[in-house]
Formats: sequence, structure tokens, C-alpha cells
Amino acid sequence: MKDLPADARPREKLLARGAAALSDTELLALLLRTGTAGRGVLQMAHELLAAPVDGGFGGISGLLHAGAEDLKRIKGMGGSSKRAQLVAVMELARRAIGQQLKEREVFSSPGAVKQYLQLHLAAKPHEVFAVLFLDAQNRLIAMEELFRGTLTQTSVYPREVVQRALQREAASVVLAHNHPSGTVQPSRADEALTQTLKAALALVDVRVLDHVIVAQGNALSMAEKGLI
Repeated sequence: MKDLPADARPREKLLARGAAALSDTELLALLLRTGTAGRGVLQMAHELLAAPVDGGFGGISGLLHAGAEDLKRIKGMGGSSKRAQLVAVMELARRAIGQQLKEREVFSSPGAVKQYLQLHLAAKPHEVFAVLFLDAQNRLIAMEELFRGTLTQTSVYPREVVQRALQREAASVVLAHNHPSGTVQPSRADEALTQTLKAALALVDVRVLDHVIVAQGNALSMAEKGLI
């Protein structure tokens, strides 16, 4: 980066124009700080954010789901320092959004709910079914990943969802799952599963407020679509 004009260097650009003026690659380069011999830090950042077919993680969303071991496959990321920094920043991002949901009524910030679920579920290679348990003020108590694999009415057990809702003393829930295929359109099985869980939870006076489907870079609220 020393070869770049001063006003084009990420650090100076950030201080002069604000973080929003930087690209994803430039922000990541600031975190990495240094590259390797013959390969600058901007190039390393670019390789991390590249599409999976090119050996990268598919952008910020994919990188947020990468573990310390996953990062090793990028040249220059074998050392523990850079990997620890990135994993720590990723976890801070998840916790920051989670804290927002615990401190305020969830649906005062519907966008934050989708972001939170995307950070946790969108990049997983297999389907995961999760539940956000909410208190009487619709604040987040906890999120739990309850089932994984191909999701059908028979692989998601309403009894277990009801048990966890009672254990968490939840007043309501938001259901969520990811579609590794990339589409967020609900299938008929998704709609049927939602109605099954809604009926089961109603027996113990727990409301289903939404069912959110997430994929890389996208999310759909079934409540917004009138499907709850």
C-alpha cells in the first residue's frame, strides 16, 4: 500500500472520508495490515473475498462464516495472528446485532433480524432450522439451531420446539432456516411446516411471529408475504 497515493491508501481514506467510503476489500486490508512477500495486502484481501470457484469465501457474508481452520487455505493466512483477528471481528459483528435484538423489541428493527439470521445461517453448506425465542416484549432471549439436514415436517420435531420454548419461557418465536441453493422462496413444505409448528406452539400459548428464510445475500420474511 506504500506505493499508492496517500489519498488512496485505505487508512488515510478512512480517516479523511469515513469508513463507508472504503470498499469491502479496502476494509479487510486494514484488518489484515500486511501482505506477504511479492503479494500486497489488498491482493490478499481480494483473494479472501473472491467467489468460491476462485478459491475465496464469496464476499463478506461468506467470510463471516469462515472458521480459523477455513482461513488457512488462503496463502498468507497460515499464521495464527491474522486468523485470530478476523475470527474475532466476525464474532463481534454477530454479537453486536444480537445485543440489539436483546435490548429492543425485535420488530422495531426487522432488518436487524434478517441480518442476524444471515450472519448465523446464510453460508452454511447444509440446511439448518433455528428458532429465535422472544420474551413478552419481543426481545431476544436466545437463538438455537435445533435441526440440520434436509428439512421436512418429519425431520423438524414440533415436540422439541415446544419443549425448548417452555424451557426458555418464551412468549413468542421467530422460526428460521437457510436455503443453501441460494433461493429464498418458501416451498410448500416450508409453508406446511410453519403451520404445523404454529398449531403446536399455540397449544402452550406461544405465538409464531415469523418464519425467515435466508440465503447468501438475501432473506425473506414469510410474515411480510402474508404466509403466517
